[in-house]
Amino acid sequence: MNAKKSKAKRGYAKSAPLLLIALPGIVYLLINNYIPMFGIFLAFKQFDYVKGVFGSDWVGFDNFKFLFHTRDALIMTRNTLLYNLAFILIGTVMAIFVAILLYELGVKARVKLFQSALLLPNLMSWVIIAFIGFSFLNSDSGFINNTIIPLLGGKEIAWYSEGKYWPFILVFVYLWKYTGYASIIYMASIAGIDKGIFEAAKLDGAGKLKQILYITVPMLKPTVIIMTLMSVGRIFYSDFGLFYQMPMNSGALYDVTQTIDTYVYRGLMKLNDIGMSAAAGLFQSTVGFLLVITANGIVRKTDEENALF
Repeated sequence: MNAKKSKAKRGYAKSAPLLLIALPGIVYLLINNYIPMFGIFLAFKQFDYVKGVFGSDWVGFDNFKFLFHTRDALIMTRNTLLYNLAFILIGTVMAIFVAILLYELGVKARVKLFQSALLLPNLMSWVIIAFIGFSFLNSDSGFINNTIIPLLGGKEIAWYSEGKYWPFILVFVYLWKYTGYASIIYMASIAGIDKGIFEAAKLDGAGKLKQILYITVPMLKPTVIIMTLMSVGRIFYSDFGLFYQMPMNSGALYDVTQTIDTYVYRGLMKLNDIGMSAAAGLFQSTVGFLLVITANGIVRKTDEENALF
């Protein structure tokens, strides 16, 4: 009995430093992700500041109607889904490509230099990025209209009025901001591959390209699946700064920049209805949860080892 107690104490003492390291993250999750769950019932109430949270009237699913009973419902749902699919597919390919390039640089100082340069956009706020974009796209004094297009002999473009260019601009800006950050995870996975496998392939005459195609890329499969499953869970969310700040909230671009998050924000600015915001958040979370369960079920059936649960 005493031996078991002393063994348990040694276990606690051994785990204590790790728990202390994890403590800030656990507290953040509790405050930011779990405590707000108690506000879910606001999605079913007509919130009244005078009556308070518990005294406000129940309204059933009325708060969800503004998400679906408007002419913008199809546009914002289409935009949210298609942009996220593009971000997942192109973003994953680009992150793996950059991770492989960085890993193949070899020299540590060179890797750190390029990695820092690629991470820099991720540290910038969307407000700054939006004004950098404005300096390029502004019709009157923008770099593209005043320098590049005249060189090519083209006509000036009213970038903030013509929506057909913005799907490409938004995808490009998203990749520029997030590819460096996403590549870190894939670089860590590549670094974990047994070097003996590469040595054996080299002895068998495999060049660098074949090593990448037949060793590196297949070995990244578990990481790709986990990252994709996590992204699928947020497929009904959008990066608010990208879709609101980057187009400078231009009304002419709503058809290609309106997503669920920007629609809810604009609705709240006009109506100031907390119940609608809670309904939108609950809808996004529920759909994301169901999509993760479905995607994980598909992975479990095809490749059980790589399923999350």
